Amino acid sequence: QVQLVESGGGLVQAGESLRLSCAASGRDFSINVMYWYRQAPGKQRELVASITRGGSTYYTDSMKGRITISRDNAKNTVYLQMNSLKPEDTAVYYCKMEVTSSSWWGLRDRWGQGTQVTVSS
Repeated sequence: QVQLVESGGGLVQAGESLRLSCAASGRDFSINVMYWYRQAPGKQRELVASITRGGSTYYTDSMKGRITISRDNAKNTVYLQMNSLKPEDTAVYYCKMEVTSSSWWGLRDRWGQGTQVTVSS
């Protein structure tokens, strides 16, 4: 199985920064697109950012300019650098990776367990 482990969440004050990490582990797999999502209480889970294997990125308008997604293919890890955080950024942040494996045909989504980001004012 391919499993994702997230880290880097926590409690910060408005204007401060955090860097989230998500690392995949397992055997005989490769990763296509990597994603970060977030879900605030009472709201739908929304896509925050994505990055392709070639490095093409997408950012949601609400956080564009304040966040940077990056990946380290050798470490099977995706990062989300978040700066100038706002209280409205408070949410559980989830990583997702599109995975191919010799154990199955085609792409499968694998999700991290989520990490809480709380921004106080």
